[in-house]
Amino acid sequence: MKNIHVDVVVIGGGPAGMNAALVLGRARKEVALIDAERPRNAVTSRMHGFLTRDGVAPSEFRRMAREELGAYPSVSIYGESVTSISGADGAFQLQSSEGTVFKCKKILFAVGMKDSPLHIPGLAEVYGKSAFVCPYCDGWELRDQPLVIIQKGKELLHFAPVIAGWTDRFSVCTNGPDELTDAEREELKRKGVPLFDSPIRRIESRDGLVQEVVLEDGTAVACRGIFFKPQLMTGSDLPQSIGCEMTEAGAVVVNELGKTSLPGVFSAGDAASPFHQTIAAASSGSLAAVILNNELNMEAWRREA
Repeated sequence: MKNIHVDVVVIGGGPAGMNAALVLGRARKEVALIDAERPRNAVTSRMHGFLTRDGVAPSEFRRMAREELGAYPSVSIYGESVTSISGADGAFQLQSSEGTVFKCKKILFAVGMKDSPLHIPGLAEVYGKSAFVCPYCDGWELRDQPLVIIQKGKELLHFAPVIAGWTDRFSVCTNGPDELTDAEREELKRKGVPLFDSPIRRIESRDGLVQEVVLEDGTAVACRGIFFKPQLMTGSDLPQSIGCEMTEAGAVVVNELGKTSLPGVFSAGDAASPFHQTIAAASSGSLAAVILNNELNMEAWRREA
C-alpha cells in the first residue's frame, strides 16, 4: 500500500481544481491533485467565454493546464478516484481506488456536476454539438437561428427572455404539461413565442446537428439548435458522505470564501455554485486556494510561536 503525505488534496481536475492546484503550488504547498478524468464538458468541442482561451477544445485546455502545473514540483497529479475519507482538520486520510492512501491537512473538493441520463430520444446525439445548456457558453454560435427551448414552469419565464438576447426565433417545447399560469402563457403569446406541451417523441438530427423536434401529437418543430435544462447531480458523493452541508439542488454549501460546513474542507467550481462556466469555476478555485493557503500559513505561524 502506497502512502503519500501532502499539505492539500484537491479532488477533481477541472478548471477549479487545476487553478487551485496552481495557486497552492506557487504558494509552495505539497499538493496531490486526484482526477478520475471524466470531465463533464468532454461532450462539447469548444469552450467559450474564457479570455485568451475562447474557442479552445476542452481537451486542449486540460493539456495546457497540466503542462503549466508541471512547472511546480510540489504539485502531483494522480489519475485515480477517492473512495473514502476519514479524519478531521489537520489530519485527513483518503483511500483511493488504486489502494493509495493520501494523508493531508486540508481537502478541496472540485468535483463538478454530472448529467443524469438524458431521457429524450435523440438528445444525447446532439448534446454538445447543437444542443446546449448555457447560452453564455454557446449562444453566440446559434445567434439569429431558429431554436427550441426545452423547459417548463417558472424557470421557463426566466430562461426565455435570456435566450431572446441571442435570437427572437425560438419555440418552447415543455415535454408535457407546461406548468404555467394563464398569465405566463399570455406573456409568451404576446411575444410571439410558439408553445408546445405535447411530450417529445424524438429529436431528429444529422451528424450531431438537430433538424427538428418531433412531438407525440405528430407536430415537427424545425430548428437549428436546442437549449435545455439538464438534470444534474454532484460529481461525487464524497462531500455528502463526510457530512458537508448540501443544497436541495445537490451542490456543496460554501461561504463566500469557499469554506464548507466542515473545518479544513473547501469546495469550488460547479459543485459549489449555480454558475456553471469555465472561467467562473477557475476563479472560485483560485479564491478557495488562497483562503486555504492563508489558513495553513496562519496555523504554522502559531505552532512555531
